[in-house]
Amino acid sequence: MTLDLTKIRADFPILSRKVNGQPLVYLDNAATSQTPKQVIDVIADYYQRYNANIHRGVHTLSQEATDKFEEARKTVQDHFGIEKTHEIIFTPGTTHSINLVAFGFGSLLKTGDEVIVSALEHHANIVPWQMMCERSGAILRVIPMTDAGTLDMKAYDKLLNDKTKLVFVNHVSNALGTINPIEEIIEKAHAIGAAVLVDGAQACGHIKPNLQKLNVDFYTVSAHKLCGPTGVGILYGKEHWLKKLPPYQGGGEMIDEVTFEKTTYADLPHKFEAGTPNICGGIAFGAALNYMNAVGFEAIGAYEDELLKNATDRLSKIEGLRIYGETERKTAVISFNIDDIHPYDIGTLLDKMGIAVRTGHHCAQPIMDYYKIPGTVRASFAFYNTLEEVDQFVNGVQKATDMLR
Repeated sequence: MTLDLTKIRADFPILSRKVNGQPLVYLDNAATSQTPKQVIDVIADYYQRYNANIHRGVHTLSQEATDKFEEARKTVQDHFGIEKTHEIIFTPGTTHSINLVAFGFGSLLKTGDEVIVSALEHHANIVPWQMMCERSGAILRVIPMTDAGTLDMKAYDKLLNDKTKLVFVNHVSNALGTINPIEEIIEKAHAIGAAVLVDGAQACGHIKPNLQKLNVDFYTVSAHKLCGPTGVGILYGKEHWLKKLPPYQGGGEMIDEVTFEKTTYADLPHKFEAGTPNICGGIAFGAALNYMNAVGFEAIGAYEDELLKNATDRLSKIEGLRIYGETERKTAVISFNIDDIHPYDIGTLLDKMGIAVRTGHHCAQPIMDYYKIPGTVRASFAFYNTLEEVDQFVNGVQKATDMLR
């Protein structure tokens, strides 16, 4: 299956705009993907026709909004191969989802218990666990990384022991694009009785995981990495774990009965969905998943691999350029530096040419500390990018390099 790039690009209005007088070349997809008009139309339709609060009203608008919101939950279930819809918690995104689990697990751990995180994590999958360890007395262990930007799995084996209660790792590194061996990580953690949370934010725009087959305990996703809106995502959790965790927030919707003497909590998933959710966002998330499935994840993966290979081959010919994260198992992300030129300077000049990339430590400062660098230039590709845009990008990098040397 091949992609019809002309048709696909026509679905994304923003791709036709100009930046600094130049046609936009958007290569910051690891930060946020763009949104097709099919999803934008769903957002507009919600506010124009049935904007109402859900689960609480008998009137028609409320019932329509509730039905659409729960249809989106079912779409998420089907897409990710989840056994039960009540194992899906709508959240504001991956960071919130991780904090929800970290808060809850803090009450289950005791002093001396150990939790494991990897050296390739986003700050959102480091800081909440540090906070949890400070509250509980648990000890944080780290799977080290290699020069190739992969995890040292032999070191992981040595870290696992009967004190290990939870392992957290991203499916894909946002800074390097490395695809981690999560199947092996999950299997080995389960063998010693530990639970596993996988941060899927960077993976799910490129890979379609089946969470039942992975047998993962928790998995997090943000809609804005999948052509959906910002401010909404999901936490998947196995039913028995979600029942063990205490509520993360209190308020409306998450209650069964409230008195001044005692409050009892609602059943899953509402136990973790306090207050009015991002109703429109949840509905639009479902629409985004439908859109991407219509394009086809197999075709998306094959085409993005082509973009990555072409860009990698061409960038490698630029004198003094080093790519970080040189492994064959990666998504369409290239992180690089050129000699002693600061990545911010490269990014600024590329912006003048209409080329959007990300510069800095990408909320993954331990990775940059490992390489002893201040940050990188990161170009991240999506299925709506073109080989012509790769040419413009590489030519832009060469031009910026010549200007700064």
